Amino acid sequence: MTREERLRLLGESVVAQIHERVAEAPTAPDELIDSIRRVLTHPALHMVKAPEASTRRTAA
Repeated sequence: MTREERLRLLGESVVAQIHERVAEAPTAPDELIDSIRRVLTHPALHMVKAPEASTRRTAA
């Protein structure tokens, strides 16, 4: 979605409110930015593999 499409969908007043809220947010520490950047640039590397189901049958 392009910037123009988002603006048309949300409207100028909503976009202005979003910009105001973002401006109020504190600056994130560099360590957090580095951590987020690694996840966003290599998301598959950070996926947690679900444990495999046990092949042993348990007593019912």
